[in-house]
Amino acid sequence: MWFIKTYEEVLKNLDTNFETGLSTEEVSKRQEKYGKNKLKGKPSKSIFSLFIGQLKDMLIYILLGATLLTMFIGEYIDAIIILFVIILNAIIGVFQEYKAEKAVEALEEMTIIKTLVKRNGEVVEINSEELVPGDIVILDAGRFVPADIRLIKAVNLQIEESTLTGESVPVEKDVDVVLTDEKTPIGDRTNMAYMSTLVTYGRGEGIVVETGMDTEIGKIARILDEHVDDMTPLQIRLDELGKTLGFIAMGICILIFIIALIQKRDLFEMFLLAISLAVAAIPEGLAAIVAIVLALGVTRMSKKNAIIKKLPAVETLGSVNIICSDKTGTLTQNKMTVVQLYTLNNLKKIPDNDNLTIENKDEEELLKTFILSSDAVVENGESIGDPTEIALVVLGDKHNLSKRALENNHERVNEKPFDSDRKLMSTLNKFENGYKVNTKGAIDNILKISTTALVNGEIVPLTDEMRDEYLKISEQMSNEALRVLGAAFKNTDEIIEPEDMEKDLTVIGIVGMIDPPRLEVKDSIREAKMAGITPVMITGDHKNTAMAIAKELGIAESMEEGITGFEIDQLSDEEFSKNINKYKVFARVSPEHKVKIVKAYKSHDNIVSMTGDGVNDAPSLKNADIGVAMGITGTDVSKAASDMILTDDNFTTIVHAIEEGRNIYNNIKKSVVFLLSCNLGEVISILMSVLFYWPIPLLPTHILWVNLITDSLPAIALGVDTNDKDVMKQKPRDPKESFFAGGTAFRAIVGGTLIGTLTLVAFYLGLNENGYTLNSNNTPETVLNYARSMAFVVLATSQLFYSLSIRSNTKSIFQVGIFTNKHLIMAIVGGFILQIGVVSIPFFANIFKLQNLSIMDWGLVIFLSLIPLVANEILKIFLRRSEN
Repeated sequence: MWFIKTYEEVLKNLDTNFETGLSTEEVSKRQEKYGKNKLKGKPSKSIFSLFIGQLKDMLIYILLGATLLTMFIGEYIDAIIILFVIILNAIIGVFQEYKAEKAVEALEEMTIIKTLVKRNGEVVEINSEELVPGDIVILDAGRFVPADIRLIKAVNLQIEESTLTGESVPVEKDVDVVLTDEKTPIGDRTNMAYMSTLVTYGRGEGIVVETGMDTEIGKIARILDEHVDDMTPLQIRLDELGKTLGFIAMGICILIFIIALIQKRDLFEMFLLAISLAVAAIPEGLAAIVAIVLALGVTRMSKKNAIIKKLPAVETLGSVNIICSDKTGTLTQNKMTVVQLYTLNNLKKIPDNDNLTIENKDEEELLKTFILSSDAVVENGESIGDPTEIALVVLGDKHNLSKRALENNHERVNEKPFDSDRKLMSTLNKFENGYKVNTKGAIDNILKISTTALVNGEIVPLTDEMRDEYLKISEQMSNEALRVLGAAFKNTDEIIEPEDMEKDLTVIGIVGMIDPPRLEVKDSIREAKMAGITPVMITGDHKNTAMAIAKELGIAESMEEGITGFEIDQLSDEEFSKNINKYKVFARVSPEHKVKIVKAYKSHDNIVSMTGDGVNDAPSLKNADIGVAMGITGTDVSKAASDMILTDDNFTTIVHAIEEGRNIYNNIKKSVVFLLSCNLGEVISILMSVLFYWPIPLLPTHILWVNLITDSLPAIALGVDTNDKDVMKQKPRDPKESFFAGGTAFRAIVGGTLIGTLTLVAFYLGLNENGYTLNSNNTPETVLNYARSMAFVVLATSQLFYSLSIRSNTKSIFQVGIFTNKHLIMAIVGGFILQIGVVSIPFFANIFKLQNLSIMDWGLVIFLSLIPLVANEILKIFLRRSEN
């Protein structure tokens, strides 16, 4: 019961020094004792359980029933073949599911929460899983609490504990409270912070007392980020399509059975054929193919610095036509460097070297105020914190003003944390003759709360002329694409509350810092525009600064394309939505404006991607179609609310992710069209034979073989096809567009009809060679087997060749490159070798009731098999001409 002890007692019990934290050696010992700081999730499925899961399917039950029936009547070879196909199908399914699970697990590993902790006397950032009891943790707004913690320091610290208590109102923390009742509810333990709760305001430090399953949330076996096996919208649509086709196929099977009764055919043979046809006709592998393609796709994207948290986001990415991006760090390098410093009537350029001289009292006060009001840490070449604050601390180091030394001499006793509405941050530090408020932030906001100015070391009344001069220099800096930050202070005799800090301040001056645009972003913006995507810049910076960067990057061309948060507030929601497409740059905006911008774009049926990194960005990320969080500067809150996390905080990664999303969707479409074409071909060849009372061209074992070898392997290979280089030259996909739009259904029907018809043609030619026709009576079994061998080879190989043409709707196989998809080539070559083997090797030929073909007939079946490929390529020529 840590909450009934003072923090001094807790430090003593856990043998920890608050100032230095634990040593590396001690951490290793405690990790061995306590294990990783993680909650136990659902146990991974074993290979065996995955295998059993593959067999839990109605169609598999039907096939198993057919196996027992064939064994009962003595057809053992057919029974073994059906059983072999079932097992092989299950093995392929297990491989796909196992690979998909591993891909998801790898992505979850990449989204582990980071934590600031004191180790060996230094503040370092580590994975929260590495925490041990006794670690000293630093908490700030936007972070999830990584373990159960007894608080030692708290400055305006508020924590939202709804994950444990259900109460969404943040709890204000008090480290000095020592509770006496061991049954005190969690919500009333104000001296504690619990794992998975969220810091919404202020800062704090504390000692880890419980980790992993020993935490409060661990005790109730609650998993923060449960993995729910939800199907994506596309998977749901395809699953429904599969069920619809299944009902149609079952209807066809019943029809075949009825016709067979009328025609007095062998009922058992027709029963097996109907079952086999049902399996071939129902594309039960659709959802599985989509799952594996999505899993492999998001793994590829993670290697390109985009972590997809929710699979439906991959589909949505292909439809994005508006990218709303933060400026700092996303469009720019986020490597802030102070290049100009200004106190009244004294503008100074900052050279890029150390040991700089402080020229006057005003300059010294400006630097001290900036450093004391910053939380960033820069030591031994390593920096932790906000890039803007890091730049200020580095500026101090250049002038031989060490942050550590200043903080040791001037202890921080209170603070008012930064928030994006005020655009200010203030600290209260102890000085020789009392206390001093140090405030930094937007210069226009500082001028509103200042009544005096520091001029030549003296505090004088702030006149309108002085205000204008500060704003004039600020505008000059903004026009040079510099980010401007102001500083002010106030002396006080006593400790004052945060709400009293930002009143009657003394303005000191401003600094201008440069954050150069990312070199690669300009090309990415050009690529996005070519792809029908409009890039939009959103920033808290001044309009002039934002427009200068936007013009350089090619986002905007004139000042009329920019609007400020203040100007947005002057417009009604209807008026703003009506004119939203006029603007490309939104400056001086707050998180509330971001939500308004997203809603305005979406009112025009745009698909919007929005970036964010702060606590207050969560609403806009949730409102956007694709919420994009920053992996480096982003808070845990923004990451939790997002659909995608950028591990490099780079705009270019968003464009690459959209390109990847488009390609993944296209690859899924290829697989589905291919499977449907093949299934249709099989149904046509059987149905036509039954309707016209012809001999059946394919036996059940033939259909099962084709279904396994010819359908599955190329379908998977098409799902991981190489990216189309021209995909970003196309307009974004309409999210309401049918999966079979753009002639997809027509091409599937044409392909399937050709495959089915040519299978029957091959069967007819096989009979005709031996002097029989489709309507001959008492055709010998050997003749039927030979004709079926020709039909079997044409059905299988035409599908293999046809898969090459599926790779593009308009480009020829030569434009795409025949050998650019090595997986597909391997599937085709492997399938063809197996096809030759099953027909030519006597053992397999006898099992499948096939006969080896003559050289001439091999040439004939290959010729027939090439016709669907050639026909589709000719169709593409007309499509290309119609597009031009």
